[in-house]
Amino acid sequence: MKSINVSLQIIPNVPEERIYPVVDKVIEYIKSTGVKHIVGPMETTMEGDLDTLMEIVKKAQDICIKEGASRVASVVKIDYKAEGVTMDEKVGKYQK
Repeated sequence: MKSINVSLQIIPNVPEERIYPVVDKVIEYIKSTGVKHIVGPMETTMEGDLDTLMEIVKKAQDICIKEGASRVASVVKIDYKAEGVTMDEKVGKYQK
């Protein structure tokens, strides 16, 4: 399967002072997977095959619960086309 893009915004239900530390754990996990990703101020966008990226999304929920969230709200966006889609084709010209 060709690469696609999945963006994940995760909002753990924790006290306000714990939001960033919990989100940091999720970002650390995403980084540890080796998938190409870009961390933004509102979401993290990843590039890879759909199954791998959806497993990361599922694990992100578990990390939040493990870190003390009583509930997790997530926004997931998927950019898919049969021939594949990359982050570079969309934003590469702005990264230089």
